[in-house]
Amino acid sequence: MSIASLLAEHQRLSILRFLADSVEYTRNVPVLQDGLEALGLSASRDQVESMAAWLEEQGLVTVEKIVEVKVVKLTRRGADVAAGRAVVPGIKRPSPGE
Repeated sequence: MSIASLLAEHQRLSILRFLADSVEYTRNVPVLQDGLEALGLSASRDQVESMAAWLEEQGLVTVEKIVEVKVVKLTRRGADVAAGRAVVPGIKRPSPGE
């Protein structure tokens, strides 16, 4: 597995966890980008939007464009993946106790 693949798995899990920890399970793309930056998992706005689209294809989030900003909302299945209750290839599984 490449470093890029490992990084993407961590980024996707982190996005799901940010959403799980937020009020109404929702964040906009710029806030998700800042959160990834704070964790040392930097990504461009375009990369975060692409990850959100991928997560939406997996049924883990919904994405809605409001004015000029995309808003990402966690689904039940996404919450299960964030908590480690479900596994999706391409997303890092949380370690026990995380």
